[in-house]
Amino acid sequence: MGRKSSKKDSEQLGFDMGMILPKLQPAPKRGNGAEPRSDQEKAIPPAAPPIPAIAADKDVSISESKNRKTPDEETSVLSVGELTHRITNLLEKGIGMVWVEGEVSNLRRQASGHIYFTLKDETAQLSCVLFARTAAGQGKLALRDGLQVQLHGQISVYQPRGQYQLMVRLVQPKGEGLLQARFEELKRHLAAEGLFDQARKRTLPRFPRRIGVVTSPTGAAIRDFLHVLHRRHPGLRVVISPVRVQGKGAAAEIAAAITEFASGLDSIGPVDVIVVTRGGGSLEDLWEFNEEVVARAIANSAIPVVSAVGHEIDFSIADFVADLRAPTPSAAAELLAADGAGLLDRCRSLVARIGREASAGVERHRAQEYRLASATLFREPLRRLDESRQTSDRIHEILSDGIARRLEQISASLATASAQLAAAHPGQQLARVRQEISSLGDQLQRHTLHRLEREQGRLARTRTALSALSPEATLARGFSITRNGDGKVITSSLEVTVGEKLRTQLAQGEIISEVKQIKSNPE
Repeated sequence: MGRKSSKKDSEQLGFDMGMILPKLQPAPKRGNGAEPRSDQEKAIPPAAPPIPAIAADKDVSISESKNRKTPDEETSVLSVGELTHRITNLLEKGIGMVWVEGEVSNLRRQASGHIYFTLKDETAQLSCVLFARTAAGQGKLALRDGLQVQLHGQISVYQPRGQYQLMVRLVQPKGEGLLQARFEELKRHLAAEGLFDQARKRTLPRFPRRIGVVTSPTGAAIRDFLHVLHRRHPGLRVVISPVRVQGKGAAAEIAAAITEFASGLDSIGPVDVIVVTRGGGSLEDLWEFNEEVVARAIANSAIPVVSAVGHEIDFSIADFVADLRAPTPSAAAELLAADGAGLLDRCRSLVARIGREASAGVERHRAQEYRLASATLFREPLRRLDESRQTSDRIHEILSDGIARRLEQISASLATASAQLAAAHPGQQLARVRQEISSLGDQLQRHTLHRLEREQGRLARTRTALSALSPEATLARGFSITRNGDGKVITSSLEVTVGEKLRTQLAQGEIISEVKQIKSNPE
């Protein structure tokens, strides 16, 4: 089925596709929004305008006047190689070595080590080549798409293709390109809103029956996608919504197609999953998939969305918002279409497994039935009933004996506790304490009297000993004590002088005398 809108609007088709692949269409003109056929064609800039004449100096004018050709010679036709050679000389001699700045785009690295890229700004673009020997001397500088650089090199012409280019001798970074800066800003903005969160991403159906594809109907991406899809699952139905994937207004068409699939219009029919895809390219070629309107259309879709934009190294805003990112269109087809042969083998394996498990279950039930039929309960039910009654009686006896023994234990424990409680009664304890106090008082009195008698005897003995050693007792036996005027006891005649007064203490009284003569005991 199909539908067409007014002439002003872009054409919108919806159809179910089987194994038939879309026919190859003629390559669209540059700038109509169709996807380029290859990276090589995208790298070729539009034909340059005619090169203005370069003013020559006086020597050149004189040389030309001397070698001026005849009218017949001036009408001679130049070959393409001759004309290209003249243009090369004019560019190399008239411009030569220059400095130029711009944004790197469509960068390609060859196995030989040479690097080809496009330098562009808002108004024009320039093909550039950085040979391996020159690239090796650039240090750690890594060229990439979107990088603003300043290049120094020589303008020349690649004569086999008639394409003028800059042979780069020196590269200086200037900063991130405008598109790359816009990309990072939008990425940060949408991430802050939560559009990249894994929690909001939907799970893809395991076996989708109808897939909606938003892409260019003439690009290689849809051919690769359908080829892999129908090879793996021939019966899978596909609805293609043809849109422009490049150029002004392409983002709005992509967002509108996603919204139509998500709304499930009757003219299109419901789909289980939406695939947004296109082939690879530079950042500017993929820019329509970095627009906010496309990101929000994917986020608002109630149907899971798979983003398969560009090659594996290409990343777009649509990749981050989509429920699943596929590195290539072919990879998206492999992710969505289950392998038919593999599924068939799996189904056969499951059927065989179910059969085996069913047979095993039947055998288990038969064995259980046999065990139940041969059990005593089914063969002699009355006997089993008597055994149960006997067992019940035995349990009753065991319980009765146990209860009786338990009651006896409790009674004995209660009697013991009562005796302990009576012994611990405060009255009993008070009587015991009073008895102990009385007994301790008697012991204290006896001990005190005994101690007193012992100390009295000791005191009498001490008094007798002291009396025997007392000076009074010595004086009573007839001895006396003589002291000088200072009260010092005189023990030798050498301690006194003639005329000195002495005091002699007797048992009764005291004698005061004066020394008249001193006699010393002979040795």
